[in-house]
Amino acid sequence: MTAPLPFGSTIGIIGGGQLGRMLASSAARLGFRTLVLDPDADCPAAQVANDLIRGAYDDAAALRQLADRSDVVTYEFENVPVAPLRALGGPKPIHPPIEGLEVAQDRVVEKAFLNGIGIATAPWRAVDDPQELDHALLDLRGDCILKTRRLGYDGKGQATIAEGGPHDDVFESLGSVPAILEKKVPFEREISVISARGQDGSFVAFDPAENVHRMGILSRSTVPAEVPQEIAERAVETARAIMDKLGYVGVIGVEFFVGADGTLLVNEIAPRVHNSGHWTEAACTISQFEQHIRAVAGHTLGAANRHSDCVMENLIGHDVERAEALLAEPDTLVTLYGKREARPGRKMGHVTRLSPRKAI
Repeated sequence: MTAPLPFGSTIGIIGGGQLGRMLASSAARLGFRTLVLDPDADCPAAQVANDLIRGAYDDAAALRQLADRSDVVTYEFENVPVAPLRALGGPKPIHPPIEGLEVAQDRVVEKAFLNGIGIATAPWRAVDDPQELDHALLDLRGDCILKTRRLGYDGKGQATIAEGGPHDDVFESLGSVPAILEKKVPFEREISVISARGQDGSFVAFDPAENVHRMGILSRSTVPAEVPQEIAERAVETARAIMDKLGYVGVIGVEFFVGADGTLLVNEIAPRVHNSGHWTEAACTISQFEQHIRAVAGHTLGAANRHSDCVMENLIGHDVERAEALLAEPDTLVTLYGKREARPGRKMGHVTRLSPRKAI
């Protein structure tokens, strides 16, 4: 473990979306400076960071400039190209580790990694051509989802295949790229755990959130999740096992399916701050964003206790037009991302409504 970065040091952030924006804001509260790399000069993070390098995420020269001008480098999304990051080399640390990116970027690698350390997932098969899809469907049986191995998010890059239903053109409809077939599993609810691991191996986890998705996009997160304490504890310990195995530093999001019989399956992992953890900025003293900054800068992690129950709702597309009315609601925190144009499916902000904690 290296010494904690002095306050006033510069944190480089690859990616200038809303997550980068909220990381930069939290870094500023602790006196850190932030330098963002993004191809868009008016990206959400550029509006609050100290400086911006305009460049593509795989631009070797831009990445080198970011590393040279920063004391530590982090990232806000998992589709950052790995090879240019590895080529940086040098003494500047990159957190979370590149291994975390490699695991999360490829759904087959992710599932194999999880199963390899004893963590259960939905049954799956790698699919590289239409013939393999035929065999995989016969093997898994039941309704399935075909997903691209890489780059899919918010419901993009996937298609549902009903058992016995037509599927001749499904592989081609996803671009004829390497894919994974996952069996649809019955579940009672979806939950996620947002946790942080420090450079010294310290670990803290926020209470699991219960999530509802619409059209493949997170719509709402409710805390506490309506699951037994034993399941909540198992989910947290699963997140910890993943982080320990990766030697992880920073915040991670782990999504789970919860079966009616208590079965717990990992759906996916995200090596970054996560949409289903946005509620922490309103219901906790230390948000997921501050935890991440503390972790990557080598400082002590904060307590993950929450003072309130809450419901976080994403403002998607023209939902943002409700912002003025939401500002009038009591016990409500509104966060807007500074995006100029509202489009269908585009996350424009979120709102978190607080309520007193119920007795356990």
